[in-house]
Amino acid sequence: MRKEVQVPVKASGHAIVLGDRDLGAPLHAAGIPVTVVCAPDSPNRFSRYFRASLTDPRPDEDAMVDTLLEDARASPGPVVVYYQSDDDLLFVSRRRKELASRLRFVIADADLVESLVNKTAFNDLARRLGLPVPSTEVVDLSAGAPESRHLSLPALVKPSRREDAWSATFAAKALLVETPTDAEALVDPTFPFRDHVLVQQYIPGPETLIESYHSYIDPTGAVAAEFTGRKLRTFPIALGHSSAVVTTDTADVASLGRSILQTLGVRGVAKVDFKRDPEGRLWLLEVNPRFTLWHRVGAAAGVNIPALVWADLVGRPRPPIRQARAGVGWCRVELDWQAMRESGTGVLDWLRWVARCETKAGVDPSDPVFLATKALSMARSAAHRVLASGRR
Repeated sequence: MRKEVQVPVKASGHAIVLGDRDLGAPLHAAGIPVTVVCAPDSPNRFSRYFRASLTDPRPDEDAMVDTLLEDARASPGPVVVYYQSDDDLLFVSRRRKELASRLRFVIADADLVESLVNKTAFNDLARRLGLPVPSTEVVDLSAGAPESRHLSLPALVKPSRREDAWSATFAAKALLVETPTDAEALVDPTFPFRDHVLVQQYIPGPETLIESYHSYIDPTGAVAAEFTGRKLRTFPIALGHSSAVVTTDTADVASLGRSILQTLGVRGVAKVDFKRDPEGRLWLLEVNPRFTLWHRVGAAAGVNIPALVWADLVGRPRPPIRQARAGVGWCRVELDWQAMRESGTGVLDWLRWVARCETKAGVDPSDPVFLATKALSMARSAAHRVLASGRR
């Protein structure tokens, strides 16, 4: 089994991660000291991938800016910021001028970031540029259910951007509308959104047909590193969140992904998601100009994009970059367990796959203190839920 081991380099300064272990691991593997920004009770504080932690004061973003700048002022070397979620991306982008006074980071242009994060704006931009996106309409649910004659069923309904309220209500990232009756259900009083949603053409097929292109484009516009990947399992099995992924070597995904980022004018890191239809055509689903869980599995496959970004920003020679090995896996073990049960995969086959899987999130035996702390946190949460239900 391949391990997440690379030759360490001497690092002056440190990285700050607005994210989790999937972003900390490839930096740690490259010998870069990493500080994580997290909640006071986060198990990430105890992960072997982080040498220090900062308490996240948000929603007070002014305090977050002060926290990061204070840390940078106290550092004897350069400090590089990495961001993993849409919210972290938007925070760094919108406060880039203040942060850049002390911190270093790569990021796409501000207007482009806003357009890529908001699915409505992205759809408009993609159509203007002639990118291969599924047909999409913006629907105002406050005006009533969308009329079925205006919908090409089946269709997907999704929020205009990642929403906590959506995640709290639905396990899946989107809803599949197959009949006029399904469309009527969108205006049920229990539906959590009363404003605008996206109604998008549904590309048939399982989530395993979702493929992705991952790239770092340097300030000159050159592709400094790239690799491709594919989903293996999601939970829920339809329209769910990734629970297992694998690197690939797929020429048309790389070629189209490269072309799309060039058309958009993206600089920095980006992930381009496609879905392949039954005829083999690739449809563009979204572009995420940020670091993701894929950078961990990419590093294990031989393409450590976070370490490459570090080298460019601190003025060190770039680490060797080779073509990514296909077949290197990642899984979120506890979520993939549920995906395995829902998909009907045999338990023994799944266990053998997990044992061979090069990178793991969540239940990760290679990070024992984090794992123990996470287990304790989960036990406390479960006990609180039991006590709360007993009081009702």
